[in-house]
Amino acid sequence: VQLQASGGGLVQAGGSLRLSCAASGRTFRTYGAGWFRLAPGKEREFVAAINWSGGITDYAGSVKGRFTISRDNAKNTVYLQMNSLKPEDTAVYYCAVDSTKYNLGANYYGDSSWHYWGQGTQVTVSS
Repeated sequence: VQLQASGGGLVQAGGSLRLSCAASGRTFRTYGAGWFRLAPGKEREFVAAINWSGGITDYAGSVKGRFTISRDNAKNTVYLQMNSLKPEDTAVYYCAVDSTKYNLGANYYGDSSWHYWGQGTQVTVSS
């Protein structure tokens, strides 16, 4: 599976962005998917995850209520809608998919348990 993330950019605080992660391969629709982010001087952290059907989602506390993860299996794409952005959301955002995360299950907060990764897209939020 190959993943291509896009949609990052520069936005003012309070603004919105929508990230996309396009996947190759017909098995995408059976994989769980997630978004992680890496900010300067910090470790890569979990942002959001979604199961194969979109019926199960979870979010980091810092983004809950502001970000929404969704997927369109017909388009092999996962999205991250980010609203009410804050300067502390500035980071490189990565998408990931994994067959063992079919229904999320355990350990999806940890980046080491995800098998396939996109290349990252920069999100910068100015104050």
